[in-house]
Amino acid sequence: MSGYIREASRNPFVLRIAMLAALGGLLFGYDTGVISGALLYIKEDLRAGALAQSWIVAGLLAGAVVGALAGGRLADLISRRRTLLVAGVIYVVAALAAAVAQNAGQLVAARVVLGLAVGAASAVVPLYIAEHTPPKIRGGTVSYNQLMVTIGILVAYLTNFALSGVAHNWRWMLGLGAAPGVVLVAAMLAVPYSPRWLMMRGRRDEARAVLRRTRHADADVEGELDEIESVVAQERRHSWRELFGPRLRPMMVVGIGLAVIQQVVGVNTVVYFSPTILTYTGLKADDAIAQALTVGITNVVFTVVAVLLLDRVGRRTLLVVGTAGLTVALALLGAFFGFGWEREAPWLALAALVLFIASFAVGLGPVFWLMISEIFPLAVRGQAMAVCSLANWAANFVVSYYFLQLVDAIGRAWTFWLYAGLSVAGIVFFVTRVPETRDRSLEEIERELSGPAAARTSPPGRPRHV
Repeated sequence: MSGYIREASRNPFVLRIAMLAALGGLLFGYDTGVISGALLYIKEDLRAGALAQSWIVAGLLAGAVVGALAGGRLADLISRRRTLLVAGVIYVVAALAAAVAQNAGQLVAARVVLGLAVGAASAVVPLYIAEHTPPKIRGGTVSYNQLMVTIGILVAYLTNFALSGVAHNWRWMLGLGAAPGVVLVAAMLAVPYSPRWLMMRGRRDEARAVLRRTRHADADVEGELDEIESVVAQERRHSWRELFGPRLRPMMVVGIGLAVIQQVVGVNTVVYFSPTILTYTGLKADDAIAQALTVGITNVVFTVVAVLLLDRVGRRTLLVVGTAGLTVALALLGAFFGFGWEREAPWLALAALVLFIASFAVGLGPVFWLMISEIFPLAVRGQAMAVCSLANWAANFVVSYYFLQLVDAIGRAWTFWLYAGLSVAGIVFFVTRVPETRDRSLEEIERELSGPAAARTSPPGRPRHV
C-alpha cells in the first residue's frame, strides 16, 4: 500500500488530473444513490406503479446506452476533455428538469437525458485518466473514477437521509444532482488534453509538454512519445465491424464479458433498491434510508482499499476474491428470504448487503473500468471502450428494469440465488479468459494482446488466447 502512496506522491499533477476527471464518476454515483431513496416518495407523490418505478430507475440506463456509444466516438473526434465538458452541461440541465417534473412521463424523459451524460462520462473518464498515468500507479489512479462513483452514492444517501422529512423532498434530492455537473464543467476547464489524443492529431509538442508535467524529472519523455507515435503510425481507424474481427475479437470478448458480468451479479439492484430491500424486512421508509447509509459508507471504504491494492496485488486476483465474496453474500440474501429469517435475524439482510458491496468494491467495481482502459489498441481505444460501456449499461438496464418483476415472478430468494449462480459463472470467466495487466505500459499490453505472436509468447500466468 505504501508503495502506491509513495509513487503517486511523485506525480502530483497526474493525481490532480485524475481526481478532477474522476468527478465524471460522481454524476453516476449521485444519481444512482439518490433515486434509491427518492423512489420511496416519488411513487406516492406521482402515483407511480411498479412499471412506472422500473422506468424511472431504468430511464437513465436507457440513455446511458446511447451516451456511452456516442461518448467513445466524441472522445476521438473532439477530445476526451471536451466530451466530459459537454456531458457536464447536459447533466446540469437534465437534473434540474427531473426536479420539476409533474408526472412520471416527464421524470422518465429527464432521466433518459441524464443517462446520455452519465453514459458518455463512464466511457471517457477511465480512458482519459489511463492515458495520462504512468504504469506503476495506473491501477489505483484510474480507479479514482470508481471511488468517485462510490462517494457520489454515499453523498446521495446522506442527502436522502437529510431531506427525508422535508416537503417535496424527492424534488430537492434530484435537483441537487445539478451540483456534480457544475463541478465537472469547471474541472474540465482546468485540465490538459490527453497526450495520446494529441499524438493522434500530430500535436507532438503539446503532448511533450503534458508528459513533462505528468512524469518524473528523470523519465524518458521522448522515448514514450516515440513509442506512442510508433503505435499510432501502425494503426488506422477501424470500422465498428472490425472491432469484432479476428485480431481484436479476443480483447472485445474480455471487455464485454467483464462489462456484462459486472452487472448480472445484481450490483445495481442492491444500490438502486437497497432501501426497498430493507423495507422487505419490515422497516419503514425513513428507517430503511438510514440503514442504507451503511451500504454507502462500506462502498467508499472498500473502494479506497482497492485503489491501494490494485497496483500491488493485481487486477485478476481482486476480481476472483471480490466476486467470491459477493457470491456468498447473495447466497445469504437468498437464504434470508427463502427460509423466512426476517423475524429471527433481521440484521442478516443488512449484513449481507454490506458484505456484497464490500466485495464488489474491491473487485468488479473498479477492475472492469480499469481493464477496458488498458487492453485495447490506441487507435480503437475510444470505440472499444464505448462498446464495452454500452454493454455494461445495457446489462445494467435489463437487470435493474426487471428486478421488481423478477421478484414478483420467482420470489425474493430465487432472485438472489440466480444472481449468485451468475457470479459463479463470472469467476470461471475471470480465471480462464482475463489477463493480468499490472505494472505494464499501455503499449506493452497492446503488443501482447494484439500481436501475431501473442498466443505463443504470453508470459506465465496469463491466458494464451488473449
